[in-house]
Amino acid sequence: MRTFLIDTDTASDDAVAILMALAAPDVRVAALTVVAGNVSLAQGARNALYTCEVAGADTPVYLGADAPLIRRHLDAHWFHGRDGFGDRNYPAPKRGPESEHAVDALIRLAAAEPGLTLVTLGPLTNIALALARDPGFAGNVGRCVVMGGAPACEGNVTAAAEYNIWVDPEAARRVFRSKLPIEMVGWHLSRGASVLDDAEVAELLALGTGKARLAVDCNSRAREAYFTQTGERGLSLADPTAMAVALDRDIGTSWSRHLVEIETQSELTRGMTVVDRLDVAHDENNRAAWADALAAGVKTDICWSFDAPAYKAMLRRALA
Repeated sequence: MRTFLIDTDTASDDAVAILMALAAPDVRVAALTVVAGNVSLAQGARNALYTCEVAGADTPVYLGADAPLIRRHLDAHWFHGRDGFGDRNYPAPKRGPESEHAVDALIRLAAAEPGLTLVTLGPLTNIALALARDPGFAGNVGRCVVMGGAPACEGNVTAAAEYNIWVDPEAARRVFRSKLPIEMVGWHLSRGASVLDDAEVAELLALGTGKARLAVDCNSRAREAYFTQTGERGLSLADPTAMAVALDRDIGTSWSRHLVEIETQSELTRGMTVVDRLDVAHDENNRAAWADALAAGVKTDICWSFDAPAYKAMLRRALA
C-alpha cells in the first residue's frame, strides 16, 4: 500500500480528486489537510468531510491555515459557487474535523511514514508552514505532486497565473525553493483532450453511484464558469489531473526538469510560475533576478503533456 497525504481547499474538482484517491486499491489516504483557498477554511473542511462520507471513508480531516502567509484570502466563489460545491445545498457531514492542526498532522504523519506521497490541490500555505516548522519535513516526502501553475499557457485567474499559486505566491515560492521532490501538474493539463464532453459526463452519471452523482453535480457551477472563462464547453477538472499523475506517473507523457521561480512583487504577473526551460538563469543578465532560486539549487519536474484517455478511464473506474 502507498500512503497519500492530500492537502486541499476542497471545492468541486478537489472532491473528484479525493474520490479518486479513496477508490485506489493500493492507496491509503492517511489524512486530508485543509487550507483556505477556493472557499473558507471551515467550508473546505465541511466539503472534505462530506466527500469522505459519500465515499464511505473515515479519513481524518485537519484544519490548517485560514489565510495566506501575508496576504488576505481571495476565494474562487465565482468559479465553484459560494459553498464550493455549486451551491446545491448538500447536507452537513455527520462528523467533524480533528483537533490537531493540519501543519502538525502533516509533520507527524510524514515522519511516521517516510517516503509517502504528498498531493497538494490548493494554495501551498500549509506546506510552507510545515517546511518552516520542521526542517526535516521535505526529506520525509517521497513525492510531492503539486496541482498548480501555468508553465505552458495563460493563467486561469490572471493572464499570467494559475489560482493556487496566485492566492499565496509567497508560500509557493518557499515550497518551490525547498528540497521537496515536486512534480508540477499545471492547469494546462486539464484542458483540451482532458475536458469531459457531454457524452462522457452522461457516461459518468450512468454509473449510477453516489460518487458519480457528486462528481458531476457539485461541478455544475464550475462547468458553466469554465465556458464563461474560456469559451470551451465541457467539464474541466484540474485537481483530478494532478491526482491521476499521483496515482500513475506514466499518465504524464512528457516531463522535463527545470528551475522554477514564483513572482511575488508584480501585480501584473503575481503568482506566475517562471520556468527556466532553456537554462538561462545562470546567464549574466539573469543571475541577479534568479539569485535566490539559484542559491536554493533545486529543480522541479514539470509535466507538459498528458494521456487524456487513460485519465478518463481512471476517473470512470474510481466513480463506478
